[in-house]
Amino acid sequence: MTDCCNDKACEIEALRNRQGATLKIVLGINAVMFGVELTAGLLAGSVSLVADSLDMLGDALVYGFSLYVVARSARMKAISAVFKGGIMAAFGLFVLGQAIYRIIVPQIPVFEAIGAIGLLALAANSLCLVLLWRHQADDINMNSVWLCSRNDIVANISVLCAAFGVWLTGSGCLDILVGLALAVLFLRSALFVLRGATTELQVSNA
Repeated sequence: MTDCCNDKACEIEALRNRQGATLKIVLGINAVMFGVELTAGLLAGSVSLVADSLDMLGDALVYGFSLYVVARSARMKAISAVFKGGIMAAFGLFVLGQAIYRIIVPQIPVFEAIGAIGLLALAANSLCLVLLWRHQADDINMNSVWLCSRNDIVANISVLCAAFGVWLTGSGCLDILVGLALAVLFLRSALFVLRGATTELQVSNA
């Protein structure tokens, strides 16, 4: 009888189990951080924190859907990637709207809150990135998840820059600029994921 370690089906099942376990952990981290960042962002009047919290929520939804399709076909994984791209695009447009609102109705955010929560979010997302690192090349499903996590690190560093800018200038301009930059990042990533998913769907339909 063939040893399970040499059985391709067994290897695939083991990979799926590892992917599922990782996705459950990062989903939990992002769900908790969404609540923390959104509350802090609204209280501090920070566009960048609200933007980052929505990114956390989007990631939690993305990870949940990715968990659902881990053991499913390549076509379902491509459809999942389309869903993720749509989430990224929606949040990008929402943050863009928030930034425009703050330009019209200016408010100086609380830089202490932005900095403290930004550091906490950076630590949380760094842990997620480390957990997802080994899965980035598994398939389109896990690759799109890893891209979300990588974008989170960029977003967290941007939020910290916003906190420094608010402290330095006493103005909310940099906070708004970071919010706009995050909106562009979401939209750019959405385009990248949607292109990859479209290609994958075309291959599966061929």
